[in-house]
Amino acid sequence: MSPFENRIDGSPDPEARQAIGRRDGEISRHSTSSAHDSCERLEDNCLAWELRRHSIGYDDNVFIRFPDRAESLTFGAFFDSARRIASYLRNSGVRHGDRIAVQVEKSVEALELYLGAVFAGGVFLPLNPSYTISEMAYFIGDASPRILVCDPAKLDGLRPAAEKAKVETVLTLDGSGQGTLARRSSDATPLRSPVKRGPDDLAAILYTSGTTGRPKGAMLSHDNLASNSATLKKTWNFSESDALIHALPIFHTHGLFVATNVALMARSSLVFLPRFEAKKIIEAMPLASAFMGVPTYYTRLLAEPGVGAAARGMRLFVSGSAPLLTATHEGWRRATGHSILERYGMTETSMITSNPYKGERRAGTVGKPLEGVDVKIRDAGGNLAASDEPGAIEVRGRNVFKGYWRMREATRKDFRDDGFFITGDIGSASEDGYISIVGRARDVIICGGFNVYPKEVEALIDEIDGVVESAVFGVPHTDLGEAGVAAVVARGGIAISEIDDELRLKLARYKCPRKILLVDELPRNSMGKVQKAELQRVWANLFQASALNDRDPGLQQ
Repeated sequence: MSPFENRIDGSPDPEARQAIGRRDGEISRHSTSSAHDSCERLEDNCLAWELRRHSIGYDDNVFIRFPDRAESLTFGAFFDSARRIASYLRNSGVRHGDRIAVQVEKSVEALELYLGAVFAGGVFLPLNPSYTISEMAYFIGDASPRILVCDPAKLDGLRPAAEKAKVETVLTLDGSGQGTLARRSSDATPLRSPVKRGPDDLAAILYTSGTTGRPKGAMLSHDNLASNSATLKKTWNFSESDALIHALPIFHTHGLFVATNVALMARSSLVFLPRFEAKKIIEAMPLASAFMGVPTYYTRLLAEPGVGAAARGMRLFVSGSAPLLTATHEGWRRATGHSILERYGMTETSMITSNPYKGERRAGTVGKPLEGVDVKIRDAGGNLAASDEPGAIEVRGRNVFKGYWRMREATRKDFRDDGFFITGDIGSASEDGYISIVGRARDVIICGGFNVYPKEVEALIDEIDGVVESAVFGVPHTDLGEAGVAAVVARGGIAISEIDDELRLKLARYKCPRKILLVDELPRNSMGKVQKAELQRVWANLFQASALNDRDPGLQQ
């Protein structure tokens, strides 16, 4: 057995302390060590300083509550564990800039690992637990991490990829917080001083979905994350009196860098749930003041009895990661008395815009640019688009990432000379500055030479009685080049002809879908985004047999 193989260990550590386990009351798992040890030169590490400084002197305040059991975790205990992990990572060879790849189920210990990586000067690389071994092989090979942390059940499957990429240490961590990482870090002395890292140094890499090719690693700096979280804390009025229901996954910017970072900066507490379950969220609402979710969460909550009464004591509901239907926005307001605050962001930029905390939260929009964020909408000629005219969204600010990992050409193509990042999204801005997302540039359907924006068509379909939701996408068409197709989830026996007739009354002929399909549900990823690429794949040959006889006289208008 090679020295490298010796370090890939998923078996129980015989020297691990038996006292390790779940927390009892507000006592940390390291009850024999003070959680109040001072951390020297904290300000030398930009992100560590911003995430920790607000709770200094408040170590006994509760940071995390578990709604289904009488346990909680203080700020002091949380950071004590994070610093132990940081110390173990340093002793395992992690140096500034080294990647720490993590594919684990959601747990408090996984959050502590994130902070530990930051304190250790590493670059945190969270990966979706649903990724296959094949997908993980790409990420591991591309990122070349020094450390890989995975679920024990996936250890054997990931060994070959880890060995091929020369990963030095592979550790395990399961959904209950157990594994070789927890056992070994428990004996480490909390890191006294975090590794020096400046605002421009990398803090994390998040891989994009890769719907148009290989996934790209977005490089996020300490200042990218710290500045955006500080802005959101101010914009959404978070304070130490808040308790945020945390049901989002933590491999994604929404659950990790928005929810967690904002809570730490505001000295707020988290009501921690391992996953979204509508009934569990409703039960947790009396303990909380705020909730962050994706649109799917809100539609499922609306279907639950008692949501209105449970939500009365809350102050804020935030939605993002996918478009929120106007019907959902209005339904939530009727049921709970609250207007959902919709915001807009992406992996490469964190949050870009937000509806106001105080003021009109306008349904169908994502609000105005955040403080310190510049947004331009350019038409096809590269000029600023007129009010309410769709164009390409570009953004510049401290929140914008440093580029794509090991992809200089892709980085160059997506940035303008003046520093604006070309998001790939199409949007429009009202005269008073509210931005609406029309769709992704790659989703625009070019039908017979005319641009069709799916969001415009979807909005009209979704207004029709009996329609739950829809997705409009383009597929190849021999005559038109590309033709629109609408996949519609409906109830109550609505006929396709009813939908088609309604659209023909309100849209130019070229904008109307050439085919309307009634489906049971739309394919979604873990963050609730509709996967149009999957719809395009399934229905790619829809028009191939009949296209030559399916010419559209409406295109001549």
